[in-house]
Amino acid sequence: MQVGQLLRIAGIGVLVTVIVQILNRAGREDMAMLTTIAGLVIVLSLVVTLVAELFASVQSIFGLY
Repeated sequence: MQVGQLLRIAGIGVLVTVIVQILNRAGREDMAMLTTIAGLVIVLSLVVTLVAELFASVQSIFGLY
């Protein structure tokens, strides 16, 4: 796993947390929830690509086709 992708996921988490806190303090709880869901979708798409790379490498290591 590449360290850059881990840092990207952590950065997205920090950014989403800050935005959600600002929106909650401004009384925009609905927008805060949408921001949380959008951040979750972005991170899940990154994780899915990492899992796909993992399966591809396991297949190539064990010669599974």
